[in-house]
Amino acid sequence: MNALERTSVLGLLISITILVPESSHSIMAGKWQESRAYQHQDPQYNHHQEPQDDPYLIPFDITTVSVQIGTKAVLHCPQTPSKKAKFIIWEIALISQPPCTISYRVENNETHKGCADERITWASTPDQSPDLQINAVALGHDGHYSCQIHTLMKNFQQEYSFHVIVPPEVTLVQGENRTAVCETIAGKPIAQIFWTPDGDCKTVTASHSNGTETVRSTCHWEHNNVSDVFCFVSYLTGSKLMSIELNQESENPDI
Repeated sequence: MNALERTSVLGLLISITILVPESSHSIMAGKWQESRAYQHQDPQYNHHQEPQDDPYLIPFDITTVSVQIGTKAVLHCPQTPSKKAKFIIWEIALISQPPCTISYRVENNETHKGCADERITWASTPDQSPDLQINAVALGHDGHYSCQIHTLMKNFQQEYSFHVIVPPEVTLVQGENRTAVCETIAGKPIAQIFWTPDGDCKTVTASHSNGTETVRSTCHWEHNNVSDVFCFVSYLTGSKLMSIELNQESENPDI
């Protein structure tokens, strides 16, 4: 083969290589690496118990879950035939507590609970369901929850970023010199306040050590033709509309 022919063949091989599309397996692997990179960047993730470079681990996504304070929450493990499971472990990394684990070894029906919080339990008996239940969700349950199911062939994982919602207490009171004060107290996430009609308003926010926030909006209406004003509060789990007549007693109907 002469030099010209070798050059043509080499150019053809390079073109074929460039045109080959990335396989779906590589795309899934990319998502897996992105998830694992997120875990390493997150200070709340339990690095000590993370399986390192596990070739049998099925790629997984992180699911964000928001639950209102005081309610019950159930977190599900990956869907896999229960008869194939050999070992089930929940890794829990709460923001305000040390990391802990809850596990179940199938072959000898042995359970272990390393979490002190009695409200975090199995949703049923682990031989019937591997799901996790949180009774009476509290602010301290913010954090990351990871279920791993180990089988002979593959390991399955489902991870949750868990956020507790706190509806704020809402008040509307009359101020001096044709002003009104609308306040959302200790809410999470932060609430938004809107006024009708528009006035000269100033809003301040205060953050609390438990992660909740208070928003206080004070508005002034200069023109005497404004008599009734409305404060509309919007937060993640609902809304509230309140009205007040300037220079008179307040009236706060909920919606």
